[in-house]
Amino acid sequence: MKIKDGFILRNVAGTNLVVAVGERSKIFNRMMKLNDTAAFLWQQMQKECTPQQLVDSLTREYNVTQDVAAYDVDAFVGALREAGVLD
Repeated sequence: MKIKDGFILRNVAGTNLVVAVGERSKIFNRMMKLNDTAAFLWQQMQKECTPQQLVDSLTREYNVTQDVAAYDVDAFVGALREAGVLD
């Protein structure tokens, strides 16, 4: 899975925002605000990856357990699927 083309993550005044650009903005006309952990996952998902790769990245970066990381990844991926931003 990976983020669809046409979405960008920007940090504006300390806030992580995802916006659609180009043709994608005609379909997705809102912004998503991400905390730092979600922004980290978003960056990992710029290239094709598996949920397990995301879990492994989280455990290395944030020193959390596999269970906590798996729960967070599952919740984040679910929210992205619901928003329609995943390939």
